[in-house]
Amino acid sequence: MRESTVTPSRRRSEPVPSPTPVERVRPPRPSLKVEARERQPGVWLVVAFALVLVAISIVGFPYYSASLGERVRSPWHPWLKPAGYIGQSAGLLAVTIFIFLWLYPIRKRSRWLAWTGSIARWLDVHVLAALVLPLLVAIHSAWRFEGLIGLGFWSMMIVWASGVVGRYLYARIPRGKAGIELTRDEIAERRRKLLEQIAANTGLEVGLVESTLSVGPEPKSRPGILGTFVLLVRDDLGRRRAARRLKRLYERSGPRRRRQDRVALHVALNLARREVALTQQSRLLDATHDVFRFWHVLHRPVAIAALVAVLIHVAVVVALGATWLW
Repeated sequence: MRESTVTPSRRRSEPVPSPTPVERVRPPRPSLKVEARERQPGVWLVVAFALVLVAISIVGFPYYSASLGERVRSPWHPWLKPAGYIGQSAGLLAVTIFIFLWLYPIRKRSRWLAWTGSIARWLDVHVLAALVLPLLVAIHSAWRFEGLIGLGFWSMMIVWASGVVGRYLYARIPRGKAGIELTRDEIAERRRKLLEQIAANTGLEVGLVESTLSVGPEPKSRPGILGTFVLLVRDDLGRRRAARRLKRLYERSGPRRRRQDRVALHVALNLARREVALTQQSRLLDATHDVFRFWHVLHRPVAIAALVAVLIHVAVVVALGATWLW
């Protein structure tokens, strides 16, 4: 018996499968995750406290701007004079904070105090506590800086200004989360990861991103103290320009961006600023170390002199028969 062959074209009962369209392979969406910075509620506490001190200064401005004879007759005198309720409280709090600030150098030299927190966290607390000192001392002195009060205030202001400079220099030396300084190899590894993250978020090539964020070569010679500060400030401004260059490159690389793309750009710009900062810090690392060592030599005797001036002020006030109002 002859077998009948049925060709596919004769099988009308079975539907002919349509060819599957070639699926468009979409690149993975860029990751929008960025290393989250640790929240510091202490910052908002210090800001709120500083606002309270500013409010006291504004409300008490008629008293502070009056002459000594007018102050005695003012209803604010029992409150705002150096020995008043607010004035004395501000002075006691300022002395307490000033003595507390000396715990930070003790923490740096005592490993057995590691259980109290990392050195980086101690530095943050040290800086936050010092920020309100000028306002506290000004309110305690009723905004008159004469005699021993003036000596304590201006010595404390010198230490405060020196601390601001030291914190600026400290932030220019790359460190890990524990506050330990990074090696050049660790800096290079972090830069590589940041460049890869930026490329993933923007869809640009890593080499193109690196050339766009370039900050220039390392200086051939040590620029000195003043020259280092000039270069550091110039780098701060150059970091913004590099981020703007990356933004323009990203906007020209494709059509009108969607909202998701704008979020990716925002993340990429934050990463770019961190990458440029690492590059700048690595470029001026040796010069920054030199200035930081000089700052250490200068800051310590100034801080000791301020401490002595404050203790002399407190001792004289107590010897003159100061009493507690509360």
